[in-house]
Order: sequence, then C-alpha cells, then structure tokens
Amino acid sequence: MNSMMSIPTGDLAECRRMFLKNYEISMNIGVHDFEKKGEQRVIVNIDVYVKLGDCTPVRDQLSEVVDYDFMRDTIARIIARGHIQLQETLCDEIARAMLEHPLVLAARVATEKPDVYPDCDGVGVEVFCRK
Repeated sequence: MNSMMSIPTGDLAECRRMFLKNYEISMNIGVHDFEKKGEQRVIVNIDVYVKLGDCTPVRDQLSEVVDYDFMRDTIARIIARGHIQLQETLCDEIARAMLEHPLVLAARVATEKPDVYPDCDGVGVEVFCRK
C-alpha cells in the first residue's frame, strides 16, 4: 500500500513516528460465503506516534521505546480470535489496541486485501485516531 506521509503538526510535530510497513498476513476475513471458507492475504500498515520525550533512548535499551513486536503481536492476537467480517472492524481493533500502549499518542492503521479484484492492486481501509 502506498500512502503519502504528511508532516505532522500541532502536538504530533514533537513525536517520533514508528511504523510497520506492508506486513502481510493470512487471515479469515470477509462477508461473502466464499470468503468464509479460507484465509485471504491482508496487508497491514501501522504508524504510531510517540512523544519524543517518551521514546528517546538514553541507555540505548529496548525498554525505553515502543517495541515493534508490540505491533506484530497485537495483530496476531486479534486475528487469532477468529473470522472478522469487515476490514473496518479489523482496522478499528488494531488502532484501539495501539492506543492502549501507554506511550502511543496517536495511530494510523491501514488494511488492504490485494486479491479481491483482478483489475486493481487492492481494496482497503484506513483510520487515524488519537488519545
């Protein structure tokens, strides 16, 4: 998924943007009967914004920042619950979970199903939310 990165303004201007880019997963998603019979490829993109003062390492330790595993593990937990009908539901659940991290101020989450139509790269949903 190619998305334009805009320069944050306001309180997001003093943030570090961390991202998970084009993370490909296979999951049960969709409202149509044929979609409920197997997994589909889904591409997930996440941006999280953390205040620089909360994630600028002093000791060069992982505990001083948001670990990328948090993003991947969150997605794995959500899809492990079983079939999700809508990409909007998937996006919203991932975004809510990102905001539950104590350091994350805002999150942008996008999902894309690349195999739905033969005449386009994909169909998807994107959401931006903040605390």
